[in-house]
Amino acid sequence: MPDSASPGSGEPDVGDVGVADVLAAQSRLRRYLPVTPMHHAERFGVMLKLENLQRTGSYKVRGALNAMLAARERGDLRPVICASAGNHAQGVAWAAYRLGTQAITVMPHGAPETKIAGVAHWGATVRQHGDSYDEAYAFARQLAEQNDYRFLSAFDDPDVIAGQGTIGIEIAPHTPDVVIVPIGGGGLASGVALALKSQGVRVVGAQVEGVDSMARAIRGDTAAIDPARTLADGVRVKVPGFLTRRLCARLLDDVVIVREAELRETLVRLALEENLIAEGAGALALAAGRRVAGKRKCAVVSGGNIDAARLATLLSEVRPRAPRKPRRRTAGLNIPDGTAEPRPGPLEKRRPTATLSAPSTIPAPTAPTAPQPVSEEEFTW
Repeated sequence: MPDSASPGSGEPDVGDVGVADVLAAQSRLRRYLPVTPMHHAERFGVMLKLENLQRTGSYKVRGALNAMLAARERGDLRPVICASAGNHAQGVAWAAYRLGTQAITVMPHGAPETKIAGVAHWGATVRQHGDSYDEAYAFARQLAEQNDYRFLSAFDDPDVIAGQGTIGIEIAPHTPDVVIVPIGGGGLASGVALALKSQGVRVVGAQVEGVDSMARAIRGDTAAIDPARTLADGVRVKVPGFLTRRLCARLLDDVVIVREAELRETLVRLALEENLIAEGAGALALAAGRRVAGKRKCAVVSGGNIDAARLATLLSEVRPRAPRKPRRRTAGLNIPDGTAEPRPGPLEKRRPTATLSAPSTIPAPTAPTAPQPVSEEEFTW
């Protein structure tokens, strides 16, 4: 990996990863991964980058595959082991399947069943340990040292960060003025910021109330506090990465904290109004969007791997507020009493109006006249 850019270079490069690494990742991944679509969510007023439609249902496969391809280029063919709440494990499993490499994933108890099944589907070994990501992480590091496996971090790895940054390269042609990304360990936020900051795009992170380790770390508070229970299990990280912490502190414009109720409502609205299925972490950036100013906002829907039972519960329990009606721009006609009469739309015909008033005199009777022929047009509606 190249070193950091010199102070006068102008490149937003920090630590051991830079813009050149993101571009190299793009050239590696284009053979294996499609460009995910952009979707304009009109009711939210936000563009959405649909990483829930990525292979394995999450952006995580980008970083995992790039890291394994880069290791192969360096001659490192060891089995890979990782710790993950689910999406990184699925990404590692899929990448190992495509490259013919052995993979072991350590997942905490309570990880969504759909994610566990996704890992097993691609032939990776699944070990469940602990009740949080951090406990699974410690166990995976122990197994890596004992068996000489290559440990692949879910976020604090230069190759993983570079792989996630390819999302920013795909967003750039749509010219947003601000991009909102969810933050767990910080790999996605770091990579997207690396790709977009040189383009003059603001990058804002989103975290959940009580699960805000990165926001606190940026402020200088590095105390390890157990994260609260949240629908966004994919970002429930106790300690963010050291490399990602430096990147986020330098490159992010802001970090927005979202309430759990806002997150639940946004996830349900996505399903009902936009017909998009997202997991908790996947809806986090959009939930933060209402607190971020921008004319062309883009939110990354990071994943869609949610248990069917949990989604059904949310749909039955959460009653989202009705969206505000769009403003109708109408120019009124001035009327003497001060009221305004709306002008007809472009497809409406203006109909003459008649004023009804009592006649001052009674007209004299007139002699009857012969009936006149009536044209067909007078009977046409």
